[in-house]
Amino acid sequence: MMNVLAFDGLSFILVGLASLFLIGELLVKARGGFFVLGFIFITLYFMIYLDPSMVLTMSIIYFLGVILIFVDGQFINEGFLAGIGGLLMIISVGLSSPNWVVGLYAIIGVVIGGALSFLWLKWLPKRNMWTKITLVDSLTDDLGYSSMNVSYKGLIGEEGVCITDMRPIGTIKVKGNQYSAISNGHWIKKDTTIVVKQVDGTRILVEPAE
Repeated sequence: MMNVLAFDGLSFILVGLASLFLIGELLVKARGGFFVLGFIFITLYFMIYLDPSMVLTMSIIYFLGVILIFVDGQFINEGFLAGIGGLLMIISVGLSSPNWVVGLYAIIGVVIGGALSFLWLKWLPKRNMWTKITLVDSLTDDLGYSSMNVSYKGLIGEEGVCITDMRPIGTIKVKGNQYSAISNGHWIKKDTTIVVKQVDGTRILVEPAE
């Protein structure tokens, strides 16, 4: 048992699995099963590598990071809070490590486990996360959304103006009408002239006009 605990790579395994399941719980409908598994793995990591007096503190930091990712994906859809959440997860496992090798393995575990969690989307029902930024279900003519597309498709190539800041979602005015639109990951200031580049259902993609 002591030989196993002395294996520095154990931190990568425990934290990687914790991130795989906890972030997976946010992305797919796992009925709480992934949360339980992720909680077990991250708790084992903290219990093995952390001084007992710091377990609660670092656990709070770690799960605060998970909560921020959830809030961003479910309600805000800007990515900023999710970035802070990921950073908190990395900080919590990095600071709790007894040496830099274990800490590095743990940080890599967060990154790789989080990335691999997106594979769950292939096999399990998806949650509605970050739907304002990435259109998960494309609204196309083939899927019966023709009537919804007609008026919006006429906007392609038209110029308009931002009546709010786009971060990256905002409101534009084209031909006297206001629309909710999204930029291609760029922040566009209010009153900037834009051009409609693409329409997918009611999703309007714009870019600053040249």
